[in-house]
Amino acid sequence: MNDTVQTAEPAGLKFDTQSALPPEETERLGTDIVAALKTVFDPEIPADIYELGLIYKVDIRDDRSVDVQMTLTTPNCPAAGELPTMVENAVASVAGVGPVSVNVVWEPTWTPDRMSDEARLVLNMW
Repeated sequence: MNDTVQTAEPAGLKFDTQSALPPEETERLGTDIVAALKTVFDPEIPADIYELGLIYKVDIRDDRSVDVQMTLTTPNCPAAGELPTMVENAVASVAGVGPVSVNVVWEPTWTPDRMSDEARLVLNMW
């Protein structure tokens, strides 16, 4: 069985919770990974990448390795070279996490609809 949890904000984020790890450990890792992702900011946008909706999926595997699917606001994003590395380093800093891989995907295309209310407030997009 593949249990995928979707959160309401940011839109469409998925955590793959199919794991042999104890549920409380998976929950702790997920919470700590989200907190780590919220420390990563696009240098040109004063909102973190999690609230911007740039993180599409986080898979926590049985061996504690973590796969992250993310996107960028645009394929021409000036921070395209550095943001995936920043995400990898942030997630890898979480206690108990094994190797981290970050893949940039372009489908679905990012739109401002993916932003949380917090990001909209920071960016004055009401």
